[in-house]
Amino acid sequence: MSRIGVKPVSLPEGVNVTIDGQTVKAEGPKGSLSLRIHEDMTVREEGGDLFVERPSDSKVHRMLHGTTRSHIQNLIDGVQKGFNKKLKMVGVGYRAQKQGDKLIINAGYSNPKEVDIPEGLEVEIERNNVISISGIDKHKVGEFAAHVRAVRKPEPYQGKGIRYVDEQVRRKEGKTAK
Repeated sequence: MSRIGVKPVSLPEGVNVTIDGQTVKAEGPKGSLSLRIHEDMTVREEGGDLFVERPSDSKVHRMLHGTTRSHIQNLIDGVQKGFNKKLKMVGVGYRAQKQGDKLIINAGYSNPKEVDIPEGLEVEIERNNVISISGIDKHKVGEFAAHVRAVRKPEPYQGKGIRYVDEQVRRKEGKTAK
């Protein structure tokens, strides 16, 4: 049995979930999201909890069982609390600024890089070098954070670049003179 898939997804106060065939829609204080699940998985609501069930013990169904349950949990967490990622820019002159729906990043290139902020995400700049990305869709938040990080990945020799706040960059030793 899947250890994650068997767990019920509890519905917190203020979150309404409607199940319409293979579509699960959640509405909460932060907004509303919907998720289309695989046609073999079934979701049922019972006593304030959601249960994900699989039709058989085949390998594909076992894989989908836990994944579907995790996606539904992320859906509910998103409409209740939302998700947040923070990126830190390390380097002399590295800074970011927000202009309308664009994020302007100066990361050591000759020209600043412009990144379009997707709809549904909020971006805040703290101290010119910390970028805070928040939204209700975990996938969108993570994807945009990875896109911003890819503008200038942290390099291992001097540690310059854009990294997650809690990320540890493995440093390498440079050449030694003989």
